[in-house]
Amino acid sequence: MTTTWTPEELDRIGAADELDVAARRRDGSLRTPTTIWVVRTGDDLYIRSYRGPEGGWYRATKTRHEGHIHAADIDRDVAFVAAPDPDLNTRIDEAYRSKYARFGAQYVDPMTAAPARTTTTRIVPR
Repeated sequence: MTTTWTPEELDRIGAADELDVAARRRDGSLRTPTTIWVVRTGDDLYIRSYRGPEGGWYRATKTRHEGHIHAADIDRDVAFVAAPDPDLNTRIDEAYRSKYARFGAQYVDPMTAAPARTTTTRIVPR
């Protein structure tokens, strides 16, 4: 399993406004992709559920912790890893605010609030 992104993948996915995420079902098939925001912090990529733990794509990642992403013409199988560290969450909040500020507080604030913060997930290439 490849557990690191290439510098090009980090740059391209980290700069992409959106990412399509599809969780893997128990039988190994992929669910229908959901388009979400993605942020980069250091050499890692993170996603959160706008709807918090009730978000459908987020709940689906809890079945196998595996899936597939597509962003910036990059397709990768990935693992979904919980990232509950409070200090890390603060850096991810800053990344969301910086990257998506042009969309306004009505969209960014929910991504940095408690329900979404509890779903902070690192995506790791497989």
